[in-house]
Amino acid sequence: MTRLLCLLCLLCLILAGAMLCGCNRVAPADAREQARGKALLAAYGCTACHRIKGLQAGAGNAGPGLEHIAENSYIAGVLPNTTDAMVRWIVAPRRISPGTAMPDLNVSPDEARAMAAYLYHQ
Repeated sequence: MTRLLCLLCLLCLILAGAMLCGCNRVAPADAREQARGKALLAAYGCTACHRIKGLQAGAGNAGPGLEHIAENSYIAGVLPNTTDAMVRWIVAPRRISPGTAMPDLNVSPDEARAMAAYLYHQ
């Protein structure tokens, strides 16, 4: 019985590790999509709150730096760090985390995907 329990625990650990390995999956993006994302991040004023590599910093530091966002395990501490989750977060952060300081900026899913492309590949 103890041996079976140990095997079940080992199996659970292996499965959990396999699930976590996929958390940082980001969609590939071409240079044009990344450039569009960079322009959108600037146009929406994201640097007013975030440090973003390649963009002039704004006056604010309300949000975290996004220079190494692709290395994080989670987005805003609540979503696994994937391209789809990042798009959902950018489009409607308060739907995901009602108390967040991140404003809803009426970013379209298509625009958010380009923004994510830049953030993940900078």
